[in-house]
Formats: sequence, C-alpha cells, structure tokens
Amino acid sequence: MILASHHIEDYPEGIVLAIDKPYRWTSADVVRKVKFAAIRHFAKKNLKVGHAGTLDPLATGVLLVCIGPATRRAQTLQDHDKEYLAGISFGATTPSYDLEKEIDRTYPTDGVTPDAIREALATLTGTYEQIAPLFSAKSVDGVRAYEMARKLYRHRDEADFDAAALEILHRSRITVHSATLESFSPDGIPPRDKGPETVASSRIHVTDTSQLHLPHANVRISCSKGTYIRAFARDLGEALGTGAHLDALCRTRSGDYRVEDALSLEETLKLFSW
Repeated sequence: MILASHHIEDYPEGIVLAIDKPYRWTSADVVRKVKFAAIRHFAKKNLKVGHAGTLDPLATGVLLVCIGPATRRAQTLQDHDKEYLAGISFGATTPSYDLEKEIDRTYPTDGVTPDAIREALATLTGTYEQIAPLFSAKSVDGVRAYEMARKLYRHRDEADFDAAALEILHRSRITVHSATLESFSPDGIPPRDKGPETVASSRIHVTDTSQLHLPHANVRISCSKGTYIRAFARDLGEALGTGAHLDALCRTRSGDYRVEDALSLEETLKLFSW
C-alpha cells in the first residue's frame, strides 16, 4: 500500500491498516506511534486515529488501526470473528493468566496429554458464558477491571483473582467456533526472545518460566468478538484438573485481515515518511 496523497480528504472512507503488533507493546503504544506519523504526513492536528480491538501487550498479530473517517467503522470491524494461535503452559497459574505477572500457584500435570487436551478443547467449543480476566480492559460500572486488579495485586497474599473475577465481572456470552491442538511439548519450550528494548517495551514485564519445563501446547482458536484467550487458557487448565496460563499469543486473523498480509510497525511508519 502506498499513501499517494498528503491530504486525508483524498481518502473519503479513511484508512484501515492491518499491523502485526510488536511483542511487549500495548495497542495504545502502536496507535500513538501511527497517529504521530499520520498527523505529520497529513498536516492535520485533530486527525482521528484508533484501533478496532485491543491486543494484550504480550500478544502479537493483527491489530487494525483506523485513520480519519475509518474510525467510524472501528466498532463494525471489531465485531468480526477472530482467530488466534495460543501458546498455553500447564501446571501453573498467574494472576493475569499470562506472563505479565509471576506464577502464584503450581499444580500436578500427570493428566496433561495430547488426547486429554483434545477432549478438554471439545468441551470449550460452542456458545457459552465466559468470565474475563480481572487484569483486563473490561469496564465495570465505568471502571476498568485492571484498575481493581491492581489494588488487589498490592494485597496479593490475600487475593484470589479467580474468585474476585467471578464476584466483580459479569459473564459474557461468547462462541468458540473451533479449538484445535496444533502441537504439544511435554517438557516445555525455551525462553522467548524479548526482542529489542524500546521505550514502549521496557514497561512490560515478562516472567521466565522456562526452567520449570511445564507441558506446553499450541492451540488454534476461532472465536467470536469478546473472547478472552487468557480466560480460555484458564478454563482449559481447569478442565484438565490443573492450572494453565498463556505463554504466547498471536491474533492470526481479524475478520478478513490475516497476519501474513499485515505490515510490521516499521513498514507502517514508512508509508508516512515520504
């Protein structure tokens, strides 16, 4: 894609960019970076820029960034089905259900096998009610859930985050169209490369659990809007009689936009650099 004009008016429907969100960047970090470049390119200070569905900091993959009139379509784009490739570790939980927080509990993993995972995945497909993670952007009476979670986390010796989420958050009706086991590693996986240190990524903590050699599965999930994959990992662990958390997540598709067609952040910024 080439931005052939410096006038946003030449794009009456606005611009939608599918960006492969960098690891350890928040969605807001990406929007700020793109907005700064777009404002400079179009010389329009009040230019609207937003995203159509947030991704967690430790997730990568398709983040749709809308510019100008396209921001009016953000909700419609956000309502489309999604697909994810989730890395899930079994035998331990964290308060955030991913590696942003340290492990708080460990569990036996004797029953974690590929066949058992497939059986458990079958129970988590279809339409049902899901409780979001307490560490999430879900709004409760105008307050973000993560704000409540941070207060609880300061007193984490007493906090039971699963119980708190059940008490504070409303259940949301979701549909998991399919959940397929792609691979299984009984002895865990190596630590992930955190990538280059930037101002944005330096604020995001990543717990290293590689020394625990936790059983690991890659699961491909096709689902409706509003599905929390971190909560899916939690529920999968419970279905197997153990604990679980996300150790990696990539949004491979959002509506018709696929990760293999998405731009890197560097490629995106080059669109505005001429």
